[in-house]
Amino acid sequence: MATRAIWKGAVSFGLVYIPVELHSATRSGTIDLDLLDRRDFEPVGYQRINKSTGKVVEWRDIVKGYQYKKGEYVALSDEDFRQANVKASQTIEIESFTDASAISPEFYETPYYLTPVKGGEKVYALLRETLKQSGKVAVGSLVMRSRQHICVITAEERALVLVTLRFADEIRSADELDLPGASKAKLSSREIEMAARLVEEMTSAWKPDRYHDTYREDLMKRINEKVRKKQTHVLTPREKEPREPRQSAQVIDLMSVLKKSLESRGGGAQRRPARRAHAKRKRA
Repeated sequence: MATRAIWKGAVSFGLVYIPVELHSATRSGTIDLDLLDRRDFEPVGYQRINKSTGKVVEWRDIVKGYQYKKGEYVALSDEDFRQANVKASQTIEIESFTDASAISPEFYETPYYLTPVKGGEKVYALLRETLKQSGKVAVGSLVMRSRQHICVITAEERALVLVTLRFADEIRSADELDLPGASKAKLSSREIEMAARLVEEMTSAWKPDRYHDTYREDLMKRINEKVRKKQTHVLTPREKEPREPRQSAQVIDLMSVLKKSLESRGGGAQRRPARRAHAKRKRA
């Protein structure tokens, strides 16, 4: 089913101009829940209240404003946002190309699909195939929903995917956190070696279909069960104690845990005979 475009404009790099539309690449996996009054289970609505008069304000009477000093505002319309920079609001300007691995995960925000507008199919395919062959991503910027974003454009099979990025000043430095170094944590080379072996044992190809929201599925089962039992207006009481004790965050014997993890995956057992054979050859 075709989705509605949330932005229309063009991708521009050099003298190449690609008319495109932007479509959401994700959908929410959350369960749609309403707020209810627990006394009669009637829906609780939201109201926009004028803080001065205490009266409800209709959406058509609401405008955006910037408070330039206490209690004083500049009112802004959609046209003000558009006229602030007409080109920026209509064009995704590619500024450079880089390796995707050069961008740290914390910068990535939201993915979107780019689709060509009629007449732009050839240049759309040109950019897609060029990105595929070069192994690069395009870095640019766009204005969407009254906010500027930096973004990357990457080629995924037949589609161009645009992912918005956070600005550098939006990322908190890890230097603000109290993080242990390897020496402070007193890690031994043997522990690091065994952890690396466990990572190797657990390494597999990325298959996104393997993962799904089991919590959402279990919650829906619980909801359907309450409907089946006609417990639609019954609140489940809170349990006094958790059914299973939580594991302590403190690991007493790290080597023992690593060994058991490897053995459970067959890693430890597979390597022991080889070590025994090596020892026999050495004695001989």
